[in-house]
Amino acid sequence: MQNERQAIEWIHSFLPFGIKPGLQRIEWMLEKLGHPEKELNVVHIGGTNGKGSTVSFMRCMLTEAGYNVGTFTSPYIEHFRERIAYKGEPISSEELVRSCLNIIDVVEELKRTDLGSPTEFEVITVIAFDFFARVNPDIVLLEVGLGGRLDSTNIVTPLLSIITSIGHDHMNVLGGTLESIAYEKAGIIKPDIPAIVHVKQPEAFRVIQDKANKVKAPLFAYGTDFHSLPKSVTMDKQFFSYQSQSGLTLSLETVMKGHHQIENASMAIQAIEQLRSMKHYELSNDHIVRGIRNTTWIGRFEKISEAPLTFVDGAHNEEGMKALAELLALHFPTYKYRFVMAVTKEKEMKALLAPYVDLPASFTFTTFEFERAQKAEQLYEQAPVYNKSICADWKVAIRRERESCKANEMVIICGSLYFISKVRAFLLER
Repeated sequence: MQNERQAIEWIHSFLPFGIKPGLQRIEWMLEKLGHPEKELNVVHIGGTNGKGSTVSFMRCMLTEAGYNVGTFTSPYIEHFRERIAYKGEPISSEELVRSCLNIIDVVEELKRTDLGSPTEFEVITVIAFDFFARVNPDIVLLEVGLGGRLDSTNIVTPLLSIITSIGHDHMNVLGGTLESIAYEKAGIIKPDIPAIVHVKQPEAFRVIQDKANKVKAPLFAYGTDFHSLPKSVTMDKQFFSYQSQSGLTLSLETVMKGHHQIENASMAIQAIEQLRSMKHYELSNDHIVRGIRNTTWIGRFEKISEAPLTFVDGAHNEEGMKALAELLALHFPTYKYRFVMAVTKEKEMKALLAPYVDLPASFTFTTFEFERAQKAEQLYEQAPVYNKSICADWKVAIRRERESCKANEMVIICGSLYFISKVRAFLLER
């Protein structure tokens, strides 16, 4: 293994092993490597939606205060290396190769045991821990891959646990009810370690609360212990206030659109408050204000062009699509919407598109190069909207919609983040 291409090919060679929830394989590998994860100060972030945005808000606030921040996120949007980042920059090709070489013997040895081969995500997680232990960031913001309880990131003992939301996603793995999904997400809550949560559904919140009580973890809930209040909105930004039980009151602005991003920002601010109260980190209120103002996150209602007005957004589940509909009504109430959409096979289109039935919107359903991508015809048949069409070639679909877009219309390309990654690269190249 001599270069980035070979390293990524090696990592991707574990894709066929799929999703195998459980901590035995990651525990085995980290034990062999001397537990690099134990050298890190970690904030562990789980939830259905909002993980990446919350990480981004936190990273920007901590960076404003001069801290060196490591982040572990998924999936990637621009290129593979961004999943593991330090000081806002993706891991370098050289460091990626170095970490792969550091762990390859352990991975090959694991394959020969009764535990069997690790998954791709487990390998990436170990690479991240190896890299972060080497560069020694002041803090690592560690995003859960899937679920929480049996996710390979759940090997850490964090400073804080964060659960951003509970929603209808990955139900084929996490269970068919909000309670079962909440049980899996709550698995990242650790004994005596503060947990920050924003779970709106009472039945899901009770599961989270029960877990926190059981392990004596202090629980800080959005809407009870801290909250936000929208003030005003423009096409490009929104203004809001933040208040918490500690007495902190802030007036803020963000270019991240939609009320859900105000809530994500509030989760991030509460996390900073907890870090400050533990005396681990020193951030002024000005660091918080500037950090929130400067936060952006690619692929999350990101403007690609002004003429025609075009956005890409990674909304791909019921809650994400509802938030997108609310965002459009808030920031672009006078427009007509031209959607191009592609999602994976397990999605329920009737639930996803329920908020759009009465909106001035048209949908072109397409597909993309991915083993779990749903066929355009299936999406079309299941969609409850009236103004709909099919175009199996997503590049053609996007070109047609952009060429047909009028002055009072906008193009929104949404769905799977794997789809958005391809679309974004295609549009920015043009």
